[in-house]
Amino acid sequence: MTDSTKTLLSALHFLWSYWMRYPRVVIATGFTLALMYLGNILVPVMAGRLVDAVALGLSPAAYEAASAALLGLVLVIALSQVARRLSFYLWVFLASEVMTRMVEDGFAKVQRFSTAWHAENFAGATVRKLTRGMWAYDLLADTLFFGIIPTVCMLAGLTVMLTLQWWLMGLVFAVLAIAYIWLSVVLSIRYVGPAMTVQADEDSRLGGVIADAISCNAVVKSFGAEAREEARLGEVAASWRAKARHAWNRSVSLGALQAAMLLLMLASLIGLALYLWGNGYTGAGTVGVALTTFLVMDGYLRDVGMHINNLQKSVSEIADLVAFTRARPSIGDRAAAGPLRVTKGAIAFENVVFHYGDHPEPLFDGLNVRIEPGERVALVGHSGSGKSTFVRLLQRLFEVTGGRITIDGHDIASVAQESLRASMAVVPQDPALFHRTLAENIAYGRPGARMDEIEAAARRARAHDFIAGLPQGYQTEVGERGVKLSGGERQRIAIARAFLSAAPILILDEATSSLDSVTETLIQDGLDELMAGRTTLIIAHRLSTVRQVDRILVFEEGRIVEEGSHGALMQRQGGLYRALYETQSIGLSEKSG
Repeated sequence: MTDSTKTLLSALHFLWSYWMRYPRVVIATGFTLALMYLGNILVPVMAGRLVDAVALGLSPAAYEAASAALLGLVLVIALSQVARRLSFYLWVFLASEVMTRMVEDGFAKVQRFSTAWHAENFAGATVRKLTRGMWAYDLLADTLFFGIIPTVCMLAGLTVMLTLQWWLMGLVFAVLAIAYIWLSVVLSIRYVGPAMTVQADEDSRLGGVIADAISCNAVVKSFGAEAREEARLGEVAASWRAKARHAWNRSVSLGALQAAMLLLMLASLIGLALYLWGNGYTGAGTVGVALTTFLVMDGYLRDVGMHINNLQKSVSEIADLVAFTRARPSIGDRAAAGPLRVTKGAIAFENVVFHYGDHPEPLFDGLNVRIEPGERVALVGHSGSGKSTFVRLLQRLFEVTGGRITIDGHDIASVAQESLRASMAVVPQDPALFHRTLAENIAYGRPGARMDEIEAAARRARAHDFIAGLPQGYQTEVGERGVKLSGGERQRIAIARAFLSAAPILILDEATSSLDSVTETLIQDGLDELMAGRTTLIIAHRLSTVRQVDRILVFEEGRIVEEGSHGALMQRQGGLYRALYETQSIGLSEKSG
């Protein structure tokens, strides 16, 4: 089985799994479509009877037969049209439901993919794959229900109808139509399809480049690199243009071949009907039946190539959404995972081993640490020493290779991830805000918070004054990732969010790094209040901010080489912490001098 066939079968199975959520609608749609096909198949029969009646000449019997044939023709056309409209109404309902479910399911899966996955994939390309997959369903389903399936049904029905009356004409019609469809399918799959797949890949690449530049527009502006980014996009766009033109030219070439084959079918079918009529084997109605049969089938066959191309295109574009919904997150909840209930906030790393990906050497190898409830612990060390990884393992953004991590004695691998992370309030070094109002951003960790509670949290984070000074106050939208705010303002919003959260564990990643010295002094009082009664982990880069913590853990190459209070560690001659602290102090003195 080829990869293309596997992809097609996978996409069809994906569609079927969603259709089976609405079995009554699918059955009703199929029934109305069957009525439409039946009406279309009977049109040539009624047309032939009408021609035969007219050919009898002017007589009451002929007029009566012609009138009956006309009535029958009108009725079957009316049946076909009514059934067609009913099928459309049902299809609109089904498509809107399925497309909504698909994008919701895909988004839910992407949300739960690991931090590493999101770091390795363009956000813009991921968004495009989700939305493009949703619309690819629309194209794929329409192609099947209103393109390929009708063509097959009409071919079978008209072949049977012709064969029952004139077996030779039925045979010729079937052979030519099947040859046309076979050749269209083969060329579409092997000639047009691969080019369409390449074009789809280029389309994703183009969207990713645009999203990357727009999301980093502040960096682009800071280096005056607009022209450089435009040139980069131009290169990608040129590649897309070449691939798209190649794919579309192949499609045009296939269309020309199909037009020639349809002309051959018309000549063969009508020529045979004229031969039968001219030699007295049948009446004039046979010519009418043959001509009407071709005209009815021509509309279906003419679009076969387009349907196959659309099938290929939609299958290629829906493949990413199929992969998203079927993928298993690298870090998943166990079957019996329940919510974590933190009563004290004790944290323990027990013989923890951790490898980054396939790296042969572990970062942590048998790490043992216990943090007591309510203890304030700072994590210090050179970049890459393991501080951030320590916290990410606690959040279960990475999975330990060996050993375990517990909170109040509960293995974090055995609890639901959402409840685990909801038990922690995080103030990152570079806070990312949603393109929503300030009130919504502050209340994100506690949905449903009252406005007075939101304002109280902002006051404690020293954010209320600048928010109140904005024209729309707390209803101000902050822009994508909070771009309308300064770094210090974003950090105060993140601190206010942590204040409002009732999480018993607090993680501060250099939470005052973006603040000026005056605001930092004000915020520090609020942070001291925020840390009271909570188990707190502080990732510290500026060591002057951790002198008052209960304990300092000094990391070096994945090992805790020193621990203790600031005073105790400063007493160690040749100690790493003391060396780091003195280096920073000298650097600050030189800058101030």
